This record gives sequence, C-alpha cells and structure tokens, in this order.
Amino acid sequence: MITNEALERVRGWFVGRLPEEWRVTAPEITVDREEITVVLTVADVDLPDGSSDAERDEARAGRTKAFREDTRGRRIEIAREAEHRFERKVSWAVRVGDRTELFTHVAAPAMTRLRQPERLVLDTLVDAGVARSRAEALAWCVKLVGQHESDWLGELREAMSHVADVRTKGPSA
Repeated sequence: MITNEALERVRGWFVGRLPEEWRVTAPEITVDREEITVVLTVADVDLPDGSSDAERDEARAGRTKAFREDTRGRRIEIAREAEHRFERKVSWAVRVGDRTELFTHVAAPAMTRLRQPERLVLDTLVDAGVARSRAEALAWCVKLVGQHESDWLGELREAMSHVADVRTKGPSA
C-alpha cells in the first residue's frame, strides 16, 4: 500500500529533479508497488488557423517523438537515480495537447484462480476475437472496470491511503 506521504515524497523528488523546460504543468506521477509513471506535459503544437485534425494529430506525434529522442539520455539518468532511491522502475509518458503517449512501462504478471463462470467470461472474449488469450481478456476486463468505475476506485484508493497513513503513525509491532 502506498501512503500519501510516500506518494508526496516521490512527487516532490521528481518536481525538484526534472528540468523546468520539460514541462508546461507539474508532472503527473502515479506510483504502485512495482512502478513510478511520470507523465510530462510539453507545449502543444502551434499550427495556423484552419489546420486539419489530421495535421494537428501528426504534428503532436512529431513533437512527442522529438521529445522522446531529445531527452532520452537525461530521462535514463533521472530514472536510474529514482529507481535506486525509491526501489521501483520508472516509466515515462508525454502529453501534447490531447495526445498522451507512454514510452516505457512495466507489464507485471497477476496470478489469480478463477472458477468456471469467470473462465467462461474470458473464454467468450477469446472466442469472439476481443482478446487473443485469457490473460489478454482479463487485462481487457480490468481496463473496462477502470474506465467505468474510476470515481469509485479513486475514492477507494484515497480511503486506503488514509488507512495506510494512520497505520504508519501507530505503534510498531
């Protein structure tokens, strides 16, 4: 469980460590047991009035690619420092306008035991071509729940974070 204090420490470190020219706004930091994801917002593209959506999309894709390539060395250096300090892998993403692209990420396995009714759900998704495997079908289900229950999940995470904070202030066992 990630406490509010632990998340604040990670956010604070990245805010202090990241070059100012890399961002338009404060970085968006997400932390779990294995990974720290840093989403940087860079300046949107400046196109003439009347530019098409396709032109804007491609300009944003170009800005994203340029940022990724131009900052690779410094991002690797910062990630190594953070990985040593916080004992988690660091992943990077960049947001340009309404386009967000994740560069690197951890794909952590999640083992579970499912009863037949749950397996049938996954098999239906595989048989219908929605997913190539049960693992991919399960990942699809988790994404779907995350999209449709984001407010509830957010409240639950916040409540769990408060519980974790209170536990850290209590007596040690």
